Parts: sequence; C-alpha cells; structure tokens
Amino acid sequence: MGISRPFSLLIKPVSASCNLRCKYCFYIDHLDYIKKGDEAKMSSATLETLISSYMSLPMQEYSFAWQGGEPTLAGLEFYQEAVALQNRYLSKGARVTNAIQTNATLINKPMARFFAENNFLIGVSLDGPKKYHDIFRVSSSGGKTHSMVLRGIQYLKEAGAEYNILILVNSENVKKPRELYKYFKDKGFNFLQFIPCVEYDANGKLLYYSITGKEWGNFLSEIFDLWYRKDSRKVSIRHFDSVLNYLVLGRYTVCTMDRDCRQYFVVEYDGGIFPCDFFVKKELQLGNVNSTTWEEAIVHPLYEDFGKRKMQLNKKCITCKWLPLCNGDCQKMRGPDSNPETLSTLCEGWRIFYDHTMERFEKLAAALK
Repeated sequence: MGISRPFSLLIKPVSASCNLRCKYCFYIDHLDYIKKGDEAKMSSATLETLISSYMSLPMQEYSFAWQGGEPTLAGLEFYQEAVALQNRYLSKGARVTNAIQTNATLINKPMARFFAENNFLIGVSLDGPKKYHDIFRVSSSGGKTHSMVLRGIQYLKEAGAEYNILILVNSENVKKPRELYKYFKDKGFNFLQFIPCVEYDANGKLLYYSITGKEWGNFLSEIFDLWYRKDSRKVSIRHFDSVLNYLVLGRYTVCTMDRDCRQYFVVEYDGGIFPCDFFVKKELQLGNVNSTTWEEAIVHPLYEDFGKRKMQLNKKCITCKWLPLCNGDCQKMRGPDSNPETLSTLCEGWRIFYDHTMERFEKLAAALK
C-alpha cells in the first residue's frame, strides 16, 4: 500500500503543557488528554518511531512543525535528538524542514543558536505593542509577558535564526490595524502572519476575545492598504502571499483556502494521530504512530470523511464569486459543531476584504507573472 499524497506533520511534543495561560488559548483544554501519571513529553522511543516511519515514505520533502502548548518545554536536548534522528533517516535526494511555534519566553542563547544552525523557522507569537499583547498573553501566575517575548526574539536575531511573527487578531488589537502595522515595521519584523481569533462558548456564541467577520474584513483591508502602498516587495504577510500564489500558480499554500482538509497530521506526545490541530478529539483519533502505519492513517475512513467535509458547503457559498479563495473557510470557523452547511463566522469579512483588494492583487499577480 502506498501513500496517495505527500503530507506534513504537526507535532505536540509536550501536548498542551505551557508556561503561559493565554486567555484565548483553544488548546489548553487538551491538558486532560495527558494520561494520569504520565510525564507530558514525547518519549525517545515514540520520537524515533515517528521520525523513522515518516521518513521511510517516498517523499521529496519531510516537513516537521513542532507546536504546543509550548514546545520549547521539551528542552534543547529533545530537539538535538530529533535532528540527529532526521539526519540518520534522511534518504539521498530528499530534504527535511523544521518549524517551531513558540511564545519565545523560554528561548535562551544556546537554544537560539541551535535553531539557527539547524535552519529551524521559528514562529513567535506577539500580539503587538505591550498594551495589547499583555491583555491576553499572560503567564501562569497572571503576569505580563511582552518583555519576555522581545528578549527571546533578540536572542534569535543575535543568533541569525529565521523567524516570523504570529499575531492573533483579537477583540482588542483588531481595532488598531495601523498602530499594529507601524509597530511591527518599526521593529523590523518583516514576516507577519495575522490569525483571526474565533472561539465559541457551548451555545455557539462568540467568546469575548473573539472577532466578528466584519471586524476581520475591515482589519485586513486596512493592513492591505498600508502594505500595498509601499511594502508589497519588502514585507511578507502570509495570507497576502497565499492569495498571490493562487493567482499566479493556481496552488493553495494554506489549508484554510484549499478544497480538502488533508494536508497534514497532528501527532500528540504519546503518538496519537489526529486530522487537524483544531480537531484533536478522541472520536477523531486515527491511530497511534506506535501501532498504526501512515499508509493506514491516510486511508482511515475518519480522515477521508474529515477531508471531504470541507466542500460540503452552505448554498450561499456555491454562488459566491470568492469561493475559489476560501472554499468555505476552515471547518472550525463554521461554529462549535463545525456544521458543514453553516457559513463561516468570517464569511462577511472575507467578502469585504476581497471586494476591497482583488483589483490590486491582480495587478501584483500580473507583475509577478
């Protein structure tokens, strides 16, 4: 049995364990996934099985994304071991990539040097200036973290590590796109990813730190205006890059835009395999790397069904001129039950954004072609 398509791995080496308690964190509830009595850290045996089995597949690129919780809690030696295993199992002619998403508060000089020397791409969570960042991104004791993040970034810069900034657009910073954009530019942060904060309560109502579709559309539109004016060749904004990639090459580079939700697998600390970061649920577990092959996981009926649900759309989507650019949006955005027939919470925002920007996107795409 072969694999039907290449895929990447999103690995949770310490599960939901974290030294922060960000008020909007959707993964902290997964602390109950950790088995009683377990150290919530991937064992050396599971790590080797994970890497060796994945890298035995016939692919040209093996992509590892380390996430949490806070993945640096696994410690520097864990990543040294991971890289050594990757080098051991890497076949001739193939390549391996590593990315890690971190709050950066635990990054020190030796860790920064290691990431730089081994070509890790580091995604650092930073919600803007101190007055916005420290509202929701607090320590486990409730303390402020902005200065700790900047310290970690400074170590990365000194080491020459490649990093980008991940901004969770929430109910507070969504009001200040110009201020945010100026802050990041003044800091010299030229690789940005804006992520919409959309979380629901048990009744399907947006939680207080979430944004509405309209807020998202207006925010992104204003960011685009600032970027287009003089930064389109200097500042990389992930979603804008993804739109241009689609217009120029006809390819999707982010899963939220694609027609199928089967680009990667999540692997929890104990080896449990799941279809998506937002859907690490026992009823969607596809197996375990210690007992399940990747060939079995990729044809698992739950995975097949999960992927196909992306294009089970609300009838309003079918006639929408922007459908090729969102394909119904991320399943998570369709409410707490992820009902395939429910419009994305961000639908209005995407329409506002594309109505406002597409003519200029097409000019940029023509120049790139």
